[in-house]
Amino acid sequence: MADITGYKWQSAGLTDAACLILPTLLPLLSSLAPNKIFDLGCGNGSVANALSQEGWDVVGIDPSVEGIQQANVAYPTLRLENGSAYDDLSDQYGQFPVLLSLEVIEHVYAPRLYAKTAYDLIQPGGVAIISTPYHGYWKNLVMALTGKMDSHFTALWDHGHIKFWSMKTLSVLLSEAGFIDIRFERVGRIPVLAKSMIAIARKP
Repeated sequence: MADITGYKWQSAGLTDAACLILPTLLPLLSSLAPNKIFDLGCGNGSVANALSQEGWDVVGIDPSVEGIQQANVAYPTLRLENGSAYDDLSDQYGQFPVLLSLEVIEHVYAPRLYAKTAYDLIQPGGVAIISTPYHGYWKNLVMALTGKMDSHFTALWDHGHIKFWSMKTLSVLLSEAGFIDIRFERVGRIPVLAKSMIAIARKP
């Protein structure tokens, strides 16, 4: 499996992607009573901290050594630890009513193992909320026509994006893992050119 323990973080603050996603994420979570939530790929801990301030009991893991170091310094009361979606996380941490994984799956070499890990971490009847950059016909066409393909699909970003998901392919992955009631929200720009999409799926 690809080693991404060296993924770099500039700070423990919210990223541009997190700032874009949180205004849609928080209303989604508001329909659920604040409870335990597992942040799969918590990065620098900034989103975990934002959720903690909303009353959630957050546990998170990330393979980035630098990210977790920054998270532990900035948010010492949160349980944020080094770990990977390739680990047996449910055996280590148990199960949760909600699993969150923001802008992670595009970095994952083995997405089916990631999806199985996510599924195993969720209690029966629980919810997974997974975001990733949005890709679709019109957005891809616009990027091609405007010469943005090289910068968007760059091969020069160490530990960067290696999978590029559409609603169809992400739905297939989550369905294969056993999730049901899969739906999507798009965030950033107009829908056909959205920056990211958020999949909401339920474990039976």
